[in-house]
Amino acid sequence: MSVADDVKEIFDEMPGAFLPEKAAGMNKTIQIDLNGEGGGQWAIKIADGVISVDKGRADAPNLTLRMDAGDYVDLAHGRANAMSLFMAGKVKVEGDISLAMKFQEIFATP
Repeated sequence: MSVADDVKEIFDEMPGAFLPEKAAGMNKTIQIDLNGEGGGQWAIKIADGVISVDKGRADAPNLTLRMDAGDYVDLAHGRANAMSLFMAGKVKVEGDISLAMKFQEIFATP
């Protein structure tokens, strides 16, 4: 499977992997900007225990994550560590960094 196929699958399956009990009281928007093969922009909105994932830009996101699409695939599949990628400069974070940490916890891992 190509990186582009993996990215599409991750975002398509994100609502099914969402753990609403872990996001209780959360009302946030997360922008994910991926570059390279399979890159693009996705807006993830979480409010009242419901998630929506839309291709494109969010208006005034609480958090923006920028990285290579291949790194995002590795992260989503548990083959990479978010903190290691961040420390290596492979993940750029703008906005609420505590939300970046929480973001990992609100989805079932594969």
